[in-house]
Amino acid sequence: MKLGLICVGRLKAGPERELFARYAERIRALRRLGLEGLELKEIDESKASGAERASREAMELLAALPAESRLAAFDERGRPETSAAFAQFIASERDRGCKALWFAIGGAEGLDESVRARATAVFSFGAMTLPHQLARILAAEQIYRAMTILSGHPYHRA
Repeated sequence: MKLGLICVGRLKAGPERELFARYAERIRALRRLGLEGLELKEIDESKASGAERASREAMELLAALPAESRLAAFDERGRPETSAAFAQFIASERDRGCKALWFAIGGAEGLDESVRARATAVFSFGAMTLPHQLARILAAEQIYRAMTILSGHPYHRA
């Protein structure tokens, strides 16, 4: 199953982009799990404001989602899960025959309801608001952690 992350906003060169790239490379290096890579798609932030901004970004995000892909999302209104439960979610999607699983991260206004409604699951990193640059790094790290849990690698210490 292919893995992807689709985000509103673009990371500029710097430590955030480097840290994301480090986790993406670690994900690519893990093999034999039936999971492959972490493709990244970045959507431009809308110039609109408020709900209209989130709505426009949602249209762009959903249009960029590859056909026959399942969608999960990271959003402050999602449910917090343990890393082990997140790993089981990924494994269950893979085991159901899902060809591609994409994770969405919204912009400054968060994710529009249309994206949350399209998602199979909506996860939260907790009640605190995070900049989308950090949310992107956390998403990549949790996907990597999930893969290490599934492979029995000692990275995760429960």
